[in-house]
Amino acid sequence: MTIAFVHGNPETDAVWSALVGELANRGVDGMVLLSPPGFGAPVPDGWGATSTEYRDWLVAEVEALAATAGGPVDLVGHDWGAGHVFGVLDVRPDLVRSWACDCVGLLHPDYVWHDNAQIWQTPEAGEQAMAMRAAMPRDDRVAMMTGLGMDQQAAESSVDAPDGMADCVLPLYRSAIQPALAELGARLAAADLPPGLTLDATADPFVGFGAETAPVLGARLATMEGAGHWWMCERPAEAADHLVAFWASLEG
Repeated sequence: MTIAFVHGNPETDAVWSALVGELANRGVDGMVLLSPPGFGAPVPDGWGATSTEYRDWLVAEVEALAATAGGPVDLVGHDWGAGHVFGVLDVRPDLVRSWACDCVGLLHPDYVWHDNAQIWQTPEAGEQAMAMRAAMPRDDRVAMMTGLGMDQQAAESSVDAPDGMADCVLPLYRSAIQPALAELGARLAAADLPPGLTLDATADPFVGFGAETAPVLGARLATMEGAGHWWMCERPAEAADHLVAFWASLEG
């Protein structure tokens, strides 16, 4: 079994460290951390950082993993990492044995991008916001991330990531202005998807609609009551329990 984890914005793969440790303690192996370009990985020449480019990047990564593993891969996605997983499910579901994601509410027809995303999607305002973030002292940025729910290691790794992250945020969000995600959600709702698990962190301030969207996608629902956006940092043991139970169910 090959399990690929994909993170989002503004992060590096350090957000998975505590969860991967919990899974390893439960005997899970074959785990691979995939870092999207600009988010802990180098940005290729000519990279436009659109959602379509990130989808195609992940398709290529999963193709390679599936070829090595000799079969489809289990995907775990968080934040925009979940968005990239949804893109793979849209065009290459044959590469996926199962998927487990938060933020499925992005696909709900009534989802409205959160306030920061709307700023990033707005010309000039987005550039100003990125400049202000870059000008913040490092320790203040780390404190902001830990205040939102990241653990210290993940926050420091994210803040210390190469500057390419800031260059990728704006085009990524601007390529996903609604109704882009609502249209993707409609396609996935009509598709025959691999088995899925929705990790619904009920206190996530950025994305709701988890419980409503899961059945539309034919996914199981794992409710993490009171958990925030960085549930894998806050409650790694609980998250590991949900994932292990889900993967075990696929063997039956």
